[in-house]
Amino acid sequence: MVFRFEELKIWQRAFELSNEIDLLTKGFPKRAMYSLSSQIKRAADSVVLNIAEGCTGQSKAEFNRFLGIALRSAIEVVACLFIGKARGYVMEDVFKCITITTKFYVK
Repeated sequence: MVFRFEELKIWQRAFELSNEIDLLTKGFPKRAMYSLSSQIKRAADSVVLNIAEGCTGQSKAEFNRFLGIALRSAIEVVACLFIGKARGYVMEDVFKCITITTKFYVK
C-alpha cells in the first residue's frame, strides 16, 4: 500500500460503500440520474475522499475535522437511501444492508 489512508479500515469500508452505491444507482430510473442518483454518489464518494484527504500529513485535530465532514456525508447517503426507498428505487433488503454498513461511521 502506497498511501497511509489505504491501511485505514474506515477508508476501506467507505471505499466499499462508494462502490455499492455506484452499483445501486445504475438501477435507478433515468429521471433520477441528475438528481438523487448524482447526489447519493457524490455523498458516498465524499466519505472516501475526506478520509483520504484528512489523514495525509495533517494534525490530529485536522484529521478529526475531515472525519466529521466524512460522517456528515455518510449521513447524507443514508438520507438519500430513505428517499430512494420511498420512491421505490431501493428495495428493503438493499436498504437494510447498506444502512447497516453506514452505521459503522456513526459509532
